[in-house]
Amino acid sequence: MLKRKFKVFLFLLFFIPASAFAEGIEGKAIVIDGDTIKIKNNKIRLAGIDAPEINQSCEKIFLSIQFLSFKKKYPCGKIATKKLKKLLKNNIILCKIENLDRYKRKLATCYKNKLNINSWLVRNGHALAYVKYSKKYILQEKEAARDKLGLWQGTFEKPWNWRKNEKRK
Repeated sequence: MLKRKFKVFLFLLFFIPASAFAEGIEGKAIVIDGDTIKIKNNKIRLAGIDAPEINQSCEKIFLSIQFLSFKKKYPCGKIATKKLKKLLKNNIILCKIENLDRYKRKLATCYKNKLNINSWLVRNGHALAYVKYSKKYILQEKEAARDKLGLWQGTFEKPWNWRKNEKRK
């Protein structure tokens, strides 16, 4: 009996593709913030990225006169959320679950058709590569910074630092 169970285990281990074990969630998404969505009551955190918090503000120059520059604050957290909503609007989203975070949210790479949503957010400057947890989106972040897209148009506090500083207040 034990030999038979072992043979079944070996069969499953070697003949069923690893992708069959990866959980996927598909459906229309509700956007919570710039890096969190909900599909069918599953709260999903986009893996490897970190977007500004909903109440976070950033700064950018709105007027330059010779050597003087005038900056203004803008709601970068709300803008990141709005950009994600616009991207996902009424589309079926597929999220490939990679893990759980400490808040029991599913960590995932999500796709709109073949577009990697996590990558798109970083490449367009609406989120940063969360290098503490993944090195996957460093190149996209460098490209967004080079092209001065999104957050990179001005100055901002990295979301993980902003959260830390908000807790101290």
